[in-house]
Amino acid sequence: MRDRLLAAEKARAIDWRDGTLYLLDQRALPFEETWLAYRDAAGVAAAIRSMVVRGAPAIGISAAYGLLLGLRQRLAEGGDWRAALEADFTVLSEARPTGVNLSWALNRMRERLQRLKAGDDPSQVLEAEALAIHESDREANLNMAQLGMELIRKYQGSEQTVLTHCNAGALATGGFGTALGVIRGAWLDGMIEHVYVDETRPWLQGTRLTAWELGNEGIPVSINADSAAAHLMKTKGITWVIVGADRIAANGDVANKIGTYQLAVNAMHHGVRFMVVAPSSTIDMSLASGDEIVLEERDSNELLEVAGVRVAPDGLAACNPVFDVTPADLIDVIVTEKGIVERPDTAKLAQLMCRKRLH
Repeated sequence: MRDRLLAAEKARAIDWRDGTLYLLDQRALPFEETWLAYRDAAGVAAAIRSMVVRGAPAIGISAAYGLLLGLRQRLAEGGDWRAALEADFTVLSEARPTGVNLSWALNRMRERLQRLKAGDDPSQVLEAEALAIHESDREANLNMAQLGMELIRKYQGSEQTVLTHCNAGALATGGFGTALGVIRGAWLDGMIEHVYVDETRPWLQGTRLTAWELGNEGIPVSINADSAAAHLMKTKGITWVIVGADRIAANGDVANKIGTYQLAVNAMHHGVRFMVVAPSSTIDMSLASGDEIVLEERDSNELLEVAGVRVAPDGLAACNPVFDVTPADLIDVIVTEKGIVERPDTAKLAQLMCRKRLH
């Protein structure tokens, strides 16, 4: 099955070559496939803030490469490169606050720098670390896809109809995807008949990105307004809601794209199972619950305008939180590369995080 999953991998968002980071500009999809080149940490941070790259794992990977670019610039400048590099750590870590993968990747790069030995080339060492972060995320996605497929087979069998929210595909990760990795794998294995995709206001990641990924692979997909989800659960025989995550607290509360919380409430009411798919790097054991997660709010114009044209009356404000927290008691299962946690709670997640490898 692994070979079939690899063969299905058609989209990617991050490319590192010849000392330059290339990011697929996700703001332009699906109409243009434009790759932008970055050669310094400040540029990568700006790309993260402005949504050129998005999705918690992809942000973390991009930040790792961004720090590498910052290191090379500091080394070229001469002087105390370690002290100068702190500015790059800061600008990258502050680019977006909610997803933990950003700080996780930067901390991993920092720890690798701290283990430098005499004679080591810092640039080569950090490049190897960034590449390892990138590749390990891709491998984690493949493991999660297979575990999620097993769950779908266990609980519902074949010809399922599923619903997803935002984009948790290859474009949001190092490759293949988290939630979409499970969905595309289950479709390849004949278990999924149709996928409903929330449009995901206000950036329309579902419409522009998820539907684009699935459609390119021939997976039957329909886009729906976010507010239609409960109606679809009632009338279309949806058996699973499958989403990604930007941060998971120690008790299993999940921060994800705004609208995820109401999906979970609706799913419980309609008897639809709710699956969260995310790498273990998304789990933040330092936070006791989702109440401690910092939730990003963005510019109100993202709601008041469409394609730069104002659609709301002048003088009105808007509330634009871009993440919400789904309580653990609304979640049936969390799938990570380390294993599966059904009905998550603090004890189960602590046990999961102690694992060294997949069980």
